[in-house]
Amino acid sequence: MEIRVECGCGEEECSEWTIVELQGVVETQSSFQGSLHNLEIGRLCHSDSSQETYTFTVGYHQLIGSKVTLKKPLLVLKKCRDGLSENATELQVVGIIRTKILFKTRPKPLISGTN
Repeated sequence: MEIRVECGCGEEECSEWTIVELQGVVETQSSFQGSLHNLEIGRLCHSDSSQETYTFTVGYHQLIGSKVTLKKPLLVLKKCRDGLSENATELQVVGIIRTKILFKTRPKPLISGTN
């Protein structure tokens, strides 16, 4: 099977994407009935310091993570159309992923319980 990958923007101009990697499971509330498309799960902030430190706030929990460079970059692809023959598929490059934001520590609670 032949898969053709096409990039019209050039390597220098491709959109740069970043992966957000979380450890664990993100669950919606039981009352949520909608689809997961465009669901806002938290707020991602970058610190102003020279270090690549990020905070991710989900509900009443805060995660602290750092930016890590991937050993091998990944491509984000979009299927354009099937090729002229049944054994060919054409893909378009949408972006390149070279980094990820890794949150590997336990969440810090933002509010404490009342005594």
